[in-house]
Amino acid sequence: MDLQVKGRNVDVTDPLFSYAERKLGKLSRHLSDGSRCELELAVEHNPSISEPQVAEATVWTKGPVLRARESSTDMYASIDMVAQKLERQVKRYRDRRTRKQVQHVASHSALAATEPHALPDEENAVIVKQKQFNMKPMPPEEAILQLELIGHDFFVFTNADTDQVNVVYKRRDGNYGLIEPSR
Repeated sequence: MDLQVKGRNVDVTDPLFSYAERKLGKLSRHLSDGSRCELELAVEHNPSISEPQVAEATVWTKGPVLRARESSTDMYASIDMVAQKLERQVKRYRDRRTRKQVQHVASHSALAATEPHALPDEENAVIVKQKQFNMKPMPPEEAILQLELIGHDFFVFTNADTDQVNVVYKRRDGNYGLIEPSR
């Protein structure tokens, strides 16, 4: 696994890098060789933040993109917590993929064919962060899995059935919603 460590308001020293490499390197036994991990270490200089040492990791795999963010009073502890969170995500993904493959083999083609398908208040609001990512076509069921793995409230994807951009989101009642463009 290829690891890249960045620092924001903090110098990434050799001991800090080797510690992160040792902790996040454990993920490589669960992931394929083509996976890549980007770890961003940051120190928040706001006195109202009680845990200013932040570690945020993104792991690109052949399947899902895994993300984790943890903060504490110690950078090494933040790295530990991020590594643990990512390891749980990887194991959950592998377990679900294994269960899905077993179900697919057991039900053969019958179940395989039936796959389920805030604006700012202030006028002076500005865009403070911009993200770009590749959207591979996938069914809504896989998009829900991605949503759970990254821990966000919504997930944007290209629907493999319609070839249009869709959004899945987690509802307050624990279920999921799917937003499709009208034709």
